[in-house]
Amino acid sequence: MMLLIDCGNTRVKWRLADMDGRAVSEGFGKLDEPYLFAEMARQDKAILGVFASTVAPEPTQKALQDAIARITSQPVRFCWSEAVRAGLTNSYEHIEKMGADRWHAMLGAWADAGEGLVVIDAGSAVTVDYVSENGRHIGGYILPGLQMMQRSLHLDTARVGFEPNSELSSRPGMSTDQCVNHGLAWLNTALFERVMNDAKIYGLDRVYLTGGDGGRYLTLGCEALFRPGLVLDGLMVRARQEMS
Repeated sequence: MMLLIDCGNTRVKWRLADMDGRAVSEGFGKLDEPYLFAEMARQDKAILGVFASTVAPEPTQKALQDAIARITSQPVRFCWSEAVRAGLTNSYEHIEKMGADRWHAMLGAWADAGEGLVVIDAGSAVTVDYVSENGRHIGGYILPGLQMMQRSLHLDTARVGFEPNSELSSRPGMSTDQCVNHGLAWLNTALFERVMNDAKIYGLDRVYLTGGDGGRYLTLGCEALFRPGLVLDGLMVRARQEMS
């Protein structure tokens, strides 16, 4: 079996999959949680490879390696962005500067669709990436995510008090609390409209949504295929090729 890990800025997602790519079990949590990988301890002999996609700094990578070492003797293979994989071509001149999460999310979507597509990853930052019908990365955008914008307003505008967990709605607010949260929702609905317009311009037929705030984006009206484990899907494509 293969252990696939998506180690982001705030949480870790993992999937244990068989050699045919079928998920056996999945989970998520924070890296410092003692039982994050506990249920896999009994799978030590069955785990033949550990593949990780991460945007976290080196100390977090080391902590991940230490956590994995407690459940399996297999080393962690950190998977970074590539020039080409499975028909998907990176547009970056400096490949190493693209976040591994973006690359593997696109790879997972491309393996599923095989046609022109958009990937929206709603995490700490929001990334939007366009892939043409022949698998070439057209380019993308990186924007602050919902929580990042909320923190910025909270920290940099001391007199604007609001509850960050209030319901998101794009209708005009009638209190400071509503004005902030509805303003963020309004801003993101404009993002969705722009993405859909771009998809028509570039002839991209599918829109994929992933990331920790993906569920909130759906409630705001984002019309997309919601795949919370899209980065893990991309890692699975890579792991199966490298272990075949």
